[in-house]
Amino acid sequence: MNIKKSILILIALSIVFLLYIFFYRYTPTNKSSEGSQTLEDIHENTMLKSYEQVSKRYIKPSQEELKEMLTPIQYNVTQKNGTEPAFNNEYWDNKSEGIYVDIVSGEPLFSSTHKYDSGTGWPSFYRPLILENIVEEKDESLFLVRTEVRSMYGDSHLGHVFDDGPEPTGLRYCINSAALRFIKKDDLEKEGYKEFLHLFKN
Repeated sequence: MNIKKSILILIALSIVFLLYIFFYRYTPTNKSSEGSQTLEDIHENTMLKSYEQVSKRYIKPSQEELKEMLTPIQYNVTQKNGTEPAFNNEYWDNKSEGIYVDIVSGEPLFSSTHKYDSGTGWPSFYRPLILENIVEEKDESLFLVRTEVRSMYGDSHLGHVFDDGPEPTGLRYCINSAALRFIKKDDLEKEGYKEFLHLFKN
């Protein structure tokens, strides 16, 4: 009798476990509001399935190499958490089509398809190109509490993200031009970023 009861208990526990796995893995994520999408939803719909292999080529040079390859403003921004002047930087009003990569590592960060005029004088985007390439950290400098954004592979200081952006994310990634290198859509294949050409096909 005890053996039968033990078997029934094991069967019941197995069923509960299988139901838990099914609902945990396959239940859709709740949206923040009706008709809107979270940043993770949007990224999931557009992410590159082969990106895990692509990302392996992005590395951070040594500090000695960085001092050789970067301008003083690029080094100050990316390595010393500096901020460039508003309205007096390379990409704040850039309207060309292409992608923005980390000036240090070359990892893809943002796209012109997600860029908008925020009126702040810095390049602004409502979402990253590759979500995994953006690292968020709490920033309590200047007597403020902000969310700093850094690159994953280059560990470059990029800027900050705020929650006053446009739909569909409601986010504003306020980024320093000095942390970026812009690659025009016509140069993507030559520069080794052909996997992003689909973004600019109408």
